[in-house]
Amino acid sequence: MNGRNEMTLTFSARSENEAFARVAIASFVSQLDPTLEELNDLKTAVSEAVTNAIIHGYDSDPSGKVTIEASIEGDSVSLIISDNGHGIEDLDLARQPLYTSKPELERSGMGFTIMENFMDRFEVSSDLGGGTRLSMLKRIESKKALYN
Repeated sequence: MNGRNEMTLTFSARSENEAFARVAIASFVSQLDPTLEELNDLKTAVSEAVTNAIIHGYDSDPSGKVTIEASIEGDSVSLIISDNGHGIEDLDLARQPLYTSKPELERSGMGFTIMENFMDRFEVSSDLGGGTRLSMLKRIESKKALYN
């Protein structure tokens, strides 16, 4: 693969679309021939990000939209997952392991921690009332990725 390859996916903030997002990213990244572990890391990070947007960003209101921008350049996959939902009031608190703003939903509070641990780079920004944007990067160390 020469140069940069990109895709953008926008879908309704419905819980059933979380699985769709995982499969779409897995399909897009398959061109780099990732290991099963790399693929599972990416799918899990996408799942956490999309679920957070749906549950926390939009309070499970399906009229909201979630957008995934993905790009491949060399051996790296970049993901930006964003919503235009409520935003995060206290980002430092939200990033603490086991913290959840919705304990009544039996949420584990580990989403940001999981994303940060499974990706090589993880950044989050949020504007109260203006949505949240997660930026993640994962290096794929397959032979196919290294030689492209």
